Amino acid sequence: MTVAVIDSGIDSSHPAIRGVKRSVRVDKIGDEYAIVEDADGLDPVGHGTACASIIQSIAPDADLVSVRVLGANNKSSGIAFAHALDWVITQGYDIANLSLSSRSEELHGTFHELVDRAYFQRCLLICSASNTPGQASYPSLFSSVVSVASHDIPDPWTYFYNPAPPVEFGAWGVNVPIAWPGGATLMASGNSFAAPHISGLAALIRSKHPQLTAFELKAVLAAVSMSTPPDPESPAAG
Repeated sequence: MTVAVIDSGIDSSHPAIRGVKRSVRVDKIGDEYAIVEDADGLDPVGHGTACASIIQSIAPDADLVSVRVLGANNKSSGIAFAHALDWVITQGYDIANLSLSSRSEELHGTFHELVDRAYFQRCLLICSASNTPGQASYPSLFSSVVSVASHDIPDPWTYFYNPAPPVEFGAWGVNVPIAWPGGATLMASGNSFAAPHISGLAALIRSKHPQLTAFELKAVLAAVSMSTPPDPESPAAG
């Protein structure tokens, strides 16, 4: 399976990364945005490398495609993000990890059209929810994506389905070991690091069942999840 990582790039030289199939970036040329090959495969921030390492820790044989849209300040314009997402959908990749979001209300319609197109073209978008509770961010709020927030159980295979949207899934996102450029490993927290756990699981499922549509893959993720977090006071809790 191919997982596109729309982020800050991927440091393909990191020992935790088992190869990057392709690296591109979004460049602004005049007043237009374009996708260009990123032969150097850089990650000026580290965020994308961290997400990629989590994906491949769960699905080590997944092919990664790096789509660099975040700059050195770990930010990007909403339009550049939309161009990156449009390109990923057009390429027909199986899964895309979006550990970033846009708060632009002006682009609400644009992102809505993009995620619906992805959904019907069998591309499952895994989106981290905003780290600020109640803050609107796109495309994580749309029903055709998989929205993910953090839990603090230190197990990459433990995740929960939330029947009360807008956030549908909870995955490990507190004190997660992540790869960092330069061969380093850090501990970090945030919804950004919960989403790639679900991306890795989705890649494993679809590798065994490649015929699954985005709807079916999302339904399988829900069906095999834990429905509610365990009670920490219970003797049976891990």
